[in-house]
Formats: sequence, C-alpha cells, structure tokens
Amino acid sequence: MMEKVVFSLWFIGILLCCSICSIYAQDPLWCVSENRTPDSKLQQVLDNVCVRLNCNEILPGGSCYSPNNYMNHGSYAIDLNYRVTGVCDESYAKYTPNDPSFGICVYP
Repeated sequence: MMEKVVFSLWFIGILLCCSICSIYAQDPLWCVSENRTPDSKLQQVLDNVCVRLNCNEILPGGSCYSPNNYMNHGSYAIDLNYRVTGVCDESYAKYTPNDPSFGICVYP
C-alpha cells in the first residue's frame, strides 16, 4: 500500500514539474508600441505607467532615454507594464518575439 502512495506522489510530482517547466520554456515575447500609435496615446500610456512603475531608464540619463521620442519611450513603458500585468493592449501595442533592446538599453 505504501509503495502505491509513494509512486502516486512521485508521478504527480513529475507531472507538476513538467507542466511548470513547459510554461517557462516558451519563447519570450515583448509588447511594444504599434507604428501607427499616435504620440498623444503614447503620452497617455507614459503618464499612466510611469506613475505606477519605475520608468527611470527612459528619463534623461537613463540607458533607454535616447532616442528621445514617443515611440521609443512608449514601447519601453508598454513592455514594462506588460511584464507586471501580463496585458498587451493590442489597440495600441503589439507582441513581438524580437527583443527590442538596443545598445545599452535593455528591456526587462
């Protein structure tokens, strides 16, 4: 009887491990601004995200400040928000499998 319990627990552990590992083994995705997103919308996103999260990397002196434009800063903030909430609002953003990091700017 004890062998059946041990085997059952072992089997459940293996299944649990496999399911958890498969979740984290997926290809990474980033969430960035759509090219057509108006600057006014990106400013709203920046205002909303940077009140709640640390946007120091897109402030002057930050590793992602340059180029200083809405598309660059908005994409960083959108992806930062995606990392925290798991939401990529496709009305102004898109998923990409391509890491948007560049130079010294490293996206989370």
